[in-house]
Amino acid sequence: MDDILLKYLPERAVDPCLQLIKESEVNLKIVNKRVTRHGDYRRLPNGLHQITINATLNKYRFLITLVHEIAHLAAFQQYGRHIKPHGAEWKKTFQYLMVPFIRPEVFPSRLLPILAKHFRNPKASSDTDAHLSIALKQYDPQHKDKTYVFQLPMGSVFRIYNGKLFKKGNKRVKRYECVEIATGKVYLFQPNAEVELIRN
Repeated sequence: MDDILLKYLPERAVDPCLQLIKESEVNLKIVNKRVTRHGDYRRLPNGLHQITINATLNKYRFLITLVHEIAHLAAFQQYGRHIKPHGAEWKKTFQYLMVPFIRPEVFPSRLLPILAKHFRNPKASSDTDAHLSIALKQYDPQHKDKTYVFQLPMGSVFRIYNGKLFKKGNKRVKRYECVEIATGKVYLFQPNAEVELIRN
C-alpha cells in the first residue's frame, strides 16, 4: 500500500495517510477520472466504508481530497449520521485532520498561505474556492494547456467538457454569467472552470 500511495501523495504525507486509512478502516479505491467529482465517501450495504478518488489528481489535490473524504466518515462516526454532509461538524473534523499536513515538508511553500486561508472555513469542494483551485492546478501535469473562464475576454465563445458552447457575459459577485449558445439559457460559471476557447 505504501508504494501505491507514494505514486499519488507527497512523500511526507504517505505514512500519516496510511495511518488515517487504517484507523478509519476504510477501503480506498483509486478510479479513472470523473468530471463531476474528485472523490467520494460511501457506506456500503455490508456496513463497510469506501472512499474513491480520481487517479488523475495531482499529489496535493489527491491529499486534500483523501482527507476531505475521511473527514466525512470521521464526522459521521463522532456526531451521528444525521449531520449535514458539509456542515459545521464536517468542517471542524476536516480542519482537525488537515492540520498535520499544512507544513512545508508536505506542500510547496507558495501553497501554504492559500491553504491556511481556505481551512479557516473549508468549502464543500476545493474547486468552490477559486483561488485555491487555480493554485492547485499549477501542479497538474498539463496545466500550461488549460484555459479558465476568468482569463477569457467578455463575449468570448467557449466549449466545456461535454461539448456545449457558451458565450461569456458579466461577472456577478464571484461567478460569470454565460449564455448557452444552443438554448439561450444563462448559467453561472466559477472563474476557475476549465474551458476551450472557440473565438474571441
